[in-house]
Amino acid sequence: MNILMVEDDYLLGRSTARLLEKLGNHKVRLTHKAEDVFKHCRSGLIDLVIMDVNLPGTFWQGKEVTGVELSFLLKSQTETAQLPIVLLTAYATYNNQSRLLSDALADHLCTKPITDYDAFLALLDRVSGGDQEAAFSAS
Repeated sequence: MNILMVEDDYLLGRSTARLLEKLGNHKVRLTHKAEDVFKHCRSGLIDLVIMDVNLPGTFWQGKEVTGVELSFLLKSQTETAQLPIVLLTAYATYNNQSRLLSDALADHLCTKPITDYDAFLALLDRVSGGDQEAAFSAS
């Protein structure tokens, strides 16, 4: 599966991406730039997006945006609405998880740190609709 990981903490994002690539045999792109998110998602080469909820320093059209806002924008556009999005956050409480999902139009929310990668990989497979082995194009 081709995954786009949107994470502002490069070290955390890179380590998570490597684990997903090694344990799940997935191809992972890592970015924190809104322009890259839309470019990759519109390319048709992404099967699933893992989106951090908080993205300080991420801007779209001159405005600082959160992962919730980026997720909402992706789900609101015809060409990217079908992409499954899993939100990641270290700060969600049980009370605000459903609000975050609703506001983002996301498919699932997970808390970090991720401690059970087998369960996380199984979740990604379920959310994406099954095993997808599409080629990942370098660009």
